[in-house]
Amino acid sequence: MITIYHNPRCSKSRQTLEILQSEKVDLSIILYLETPIDKPTLTSLLAKLNMAPREIIRRSEDEFKENQLGAQEVTDAQLISAMIKYPKLIERPIVVSEERAVIGRPPENVWEIL
Repeated sequence: MITIYHNPRCSKSRQTLEILQSEKVDLSIILYLETPIDKPTLTSLLAKLNMAPREIIRRSEDEFKENQLGAQEVTDAQLISAMIKYPKLIERPIVVSEERAVIGRPPENVWEIL
């Protein structure tokens, strides 16, 4: 089973989904802006990605700037809380296969877990 945390308005997310669909994998699509990710799930995703919160936060979003999330004193816990409160801060798409995950930027990254 492959899970994609998907935003249909994002071209990279759509392209990644197309790759997955072309491979006819057993696929679960989570529209994470409609079904927000909770703290345990986000923490698990970070572990599977082997990344820190700063590595998957979208710095160009207004919420990032308005909440001064780029400041050095902002902790990982605060970044996780912000991504839960404002899910569009989470880099997309995230594709998960069992205990591994990748960010589909570029979409071809998905081949690493197929």
